[in-house]
Amino acid sequence: MHVVLFHPEIPPNTGSIARLCAATNTPLHLVAPLGFKIDDKHLKRAGLDYWKYVDVRLHESWEDFFRKHDRNHLLYFSKRATQSYTQARYQEGDFLVFGPETRGLPQELLDANAKRTYRIPMMGEGVRSLNLSNAVSIVLYEALRQLGKV
Repeated sequence: MHVVLFHPEIPPNTGSIARLCAATNTPLHLVAPLGFKIDDKHLKRAGLDYWKYVDVRLHESWEDFFRKHDRNHLLYFSKRATQSYTQARYQEGDFLVFGPETRGLPQELLDANAKRTYRIPMMGEGVRSLNLSNAVSIVLYEALRQLGKV
């Protein structure tokens, strides 16, 4: 399993996700441009002293990421998807792709991958979205549960 953050914007979210990745031995891919510098103090603080346990992989662009990884193992997550994340059949080596906090993944990317795009259902009418670090946690642990790792 891999977590991919496409153009992450908020350092504390990325730091929390890094801590989650350290706890689950999951590589974390950061796809530039980033909304912060990698040495940002808020990023470091959110990740606490766990950074040495995180396999962080930086990618200069989405194209750079695509050149290195099998597109057939990419699963996309967006509030605009129609399938629930629990309907996904996770496999070893999957990449869980999440978009930036303020706008999510580009619609053209979601449209091109509709069969591999999932959402986390939200029952509250007034809630537009979940915090990115919470969303990654929910999906990653479901994937690990399906694979019998938790």
